[in-house]
Amino acid sequence: MMKFNVDERGYYGEYGGAYIPEMMYPNVKELQDNYLKILDDEIFRKEFSLLLRDYAGRPSPLYYAGRLSAYHNTNIYLKREDLNHTGAHKINNTIGQILIAKRLGKTRIIAETGAGQHGVATATVCALMGLKCFVYMGKLDVERQAPNVLRMKMLGAEVIPVTSGNMTLKDAANEAIRDWISNPVDTHYIIGSVVGPHPYPDLVARLQSVISEEIKWQLTEHIGKENPDYIIACVGGGSNAAGSFYHYLDNEDVKLVAVEAAGKGINSGKSAATMVLGSPGVIHGSRTILMQNEDGQITEPYSVSAGLDYPGIGPLFAWLYKMKRVTFDNATDTEALEAAFLLTRLEGIIPALESAHALAILGKMKFKKDDIVVVTISGRGDKDMAAYMKYLGESDYKNI
Repeated sequence: MMKFNVDERGYYGEYGGAYIPEMMYPNVKELQDNYLKILDDEIFRKEFSLLLRDYAGRPSPLYYAGRLSAYHNTNIYLKREDLNHTGAHKINNTIGQILIAKRLGKTRIIAETGAGQHGVATATVCALMGLKCFVYMGKLDVERQAPNVLRMKMLGAEVIPVTSGNMTLKDAANEAIRDWISNPVDTHYIIGSVVGPHPYPDLVARLQSVISEEIKWQLTEHIGKENPDYIIACVGGGSNAAGSFYHYLDNEDVKLVAVEAAGKGINSGKSAATMVLGSPGVIHGSRTILMQNEDGQITEPYSVSAGLDYPGIGPLFAWLYKMKRVTFDNATDTEALEAAFLLTRLEGIIPALESAHALAILGKMKFKKDDIVVVTISGRGDKDMAAYMKYLGESDYKNI
């Protein structure tokens, strides 16, 4: 991905950088100075690979969804990140970052989470490595993602509800940054997506790139070639999409489609479709595209999915959008819910609400019968059962 690599200042074209307060500079500079050396270290690479295999359960399967393919009259393969330990792609990143934190001598870990999957994955690796764990989570997300909150607490993490703003992912990230400023020496902040100040967008993308690395050889096993016609993934901040696209970015024969959350509708005032509603600005330490008003104040996002209601997007994706390398689309709450039930009843796979947005696009696109389409199922739907049951309706719930 030479054309789309971050430069030495931490920019993808005009997006990225490290817009941080002076008190946060030592924390970020330490990571900037060391992350590439650590990632290139043979001992690190070996330990990371072994944990991905023996602990996370990689490689995750690439599954040919026969009934879903027949429904859409094309060939659909599902990259099953939902089958990883903890139930999502997030574990790839947290394993890598916990190993980096230990090499930097950190004893305390903080994280932000929306849908709770990153919080669970962070709490999991902290338990594995014996480190203290504090997870910031918007109060609204605490309520709608109760199963994941319980998992984090069982794993020994302290879950800190955030009551500022609209009490979701953006606000959790704000509080985590404040914590890091207050605890610069012993603390590492495991950011969960390709957002934040440099080097986080590059670091997280590299750790998640195992997804597209596997897609290449798994497709070769399935069909004798490593390139699909399409790769589709949902996007909030963008970590699962970054991982799914990473090794294909320089191959323009492969069409890359990122799907945002349209919420109640693009023009409803309740949406998280950054690429339609956003403009360039700075959020959480990087210059990117974000939802904001004329005064530069961040507009509160909305989605039924707790992992997609982020008002910005990773700077890599802002650049990919400007360079027209990735096509952006969006799906409403209702479209995502319908797509989730379709997959469940055709394939016996209950996806996370985040992934359901990617699935929803299948019904909007026109494929050829012999196209090869890969959709990343970034997480499993256990955490979203309350939303799914609400969609079914109370009477249906009683009869299940």
